[in-house]
Amino acid sequence: MKKLLLISFLFLSLISFSQKKYHKEYYKNGLLKEEGWILNKQKTAFWKFYYKNGNIKKEGYFKDGLETKYWYFYSPNSIKEKEGHFKSGIKNDWWLFYDNKGIINHKCQLKNNLKNGYCLIYKNKKLIKASKYKEGKKIKEWTDFSSFRSENSLNDLR
Repeated sequence: MKKLLLISFLFLSLISFSQKKYHKEYYKNGLLKEEGWILNKQKTAFWKFYYKNGNIKKEGYFKDGLETKYWYFYSPNSIKEKEGHFKSGIKNDWWLFYDNKGIINHKCQLKNNLKNGYCLIYKNKKLIKASKYKEGKKIKEWTDFSSFRSENSLNDLR
């Protein structure tokens, strides 16, 4: 009987330790600082972070305490600044960057937090320039779409 009680206690302790719990943290001014899920003392699933003024700062997913999937970042006055993909806490794939009015001014392919692939530069919502990077270093730049198109496969932009 004692063994059964001990095993039951250990099993229940293990279950309660590994339960996913919702966490909220607040600034001294009483406004929400961050909120999301915790599993085994690490951030997991969807999280939101806030500025001291109450506006959202960033939002996205965690896995094993690291950023993963798609994230959004905002300025203190709620204008979108950037958005993109994380894989195990590292920026990868396409990232979009916005100006101070929330309009896309460039988008780039990233790998291991570095530009790696194409960067497309916009002005007044119009494509004005394209660049190609390898491991963070610019290797080519185009200022007209016809030369860019003739030298590159548009499938590479996916």
